[in-house]
Amino acid sequence: MQIKNFKIGQNLKELTDHRTVVLPVACYETTIHQNIHGYIPLHWHDELQFVRMVQGEASFQINEEKLIVRQGDGLFINSGCLHMAEELNESGCVYICLNVSPDFVVSPELYATYVAPYIQATNLPYLYIDPNTSWGKNILDAVWNIHQWLQQKPPYFEIDMTLNLALIWKNLVMNGFQLEHDPMEAAKNRRMKEMLSWIDTHYAEKVTLDEIARAGRLSRSECCRYFKRMLNTTPLNYVIDYRIQKSLVLLQQTDSNVTEVAYKVGFNSTSYFIERFRKLKKVTPLAYKKLKMDGGSIPANKG
Repeated sequence: MQIKNFKIGQNLKELTDHRTVVLPVACYETTIHQNIHGYIPLHWHDELQFVRMVQGEASFQINEEKLIVRQGDGLFINSGCLHMAEELNESGCVYICLNVSPDFVVSPELYATYVAPYIQATNLPYLYIDPNTSWGKNILDAVWNIHQWLQQKPPYFEIDMTLNLALIWKNLVMNGFQLEHDPMEAAKNRRMKEMLSWIDTHYAEKVTLDEIARAGRLSRSECCRYFKRMLNTTPLNYVIDYRIQKSLVLLQQTDSNVTEVAYKVGFNSTSYFIERFRKLKKVTPLAYKKLKMDGGSIPANKG
């Protein structure tokens, strides 16, 4: 199963219910360029995420850090961390993504000792999983097993899945990563989410830098530093890009037109919307709409 349009809530928390009917686990095969945006947009979720790269290569950003993950590699993304991904070099990037509730990787009696310290650590937004190490191979093999079981549903697969989830977590813990908790770092992450949440609520209105900064309880200059460090953009440019993201779904509605969409997402000038859309997506809004109506695709480019 592929999620092509992330449903993201008010504070950029992904709204997808990552679970089967019975278990709080989900496993997807993701082809990045098939996403409605052409890349995986910025979001976060409570679930722990394990990635196994099947084909190609991608650049992942987790909080303010970036790394490249290539075929055969793996990646752990911690609960609550902002992240996004884009394909590199038109490599046809495909990866398996396993999402699991932190409450489910070990028994409740072991949670406080073996899970809580890891999801509360501020120096562990992600962990590169090296397939050439024994612990890394064990994790990636278990991710593959879970992916296969969820597709094939053999007898007792739920029990096998729970055993493999415990194995995944044991190998991650045995890696010996030294955990740290910095209250200031935790506060930065929280304030960034608060500003992004405010933008999600108000993007269709007139938005000022002062309002964004106020949402994060920051000065204007501090607000700009946060966005530069974590997203490599300015707050107001982020708003413009976010409006264009929101326009993609509207443009695919058969009865929509470019002018209506421009105003719905917060632009007060159709020509400026077209200009910024073309800069970001490399096509005009009308060309994008026609391509999508015809079942075509556009270049996977976010800026």
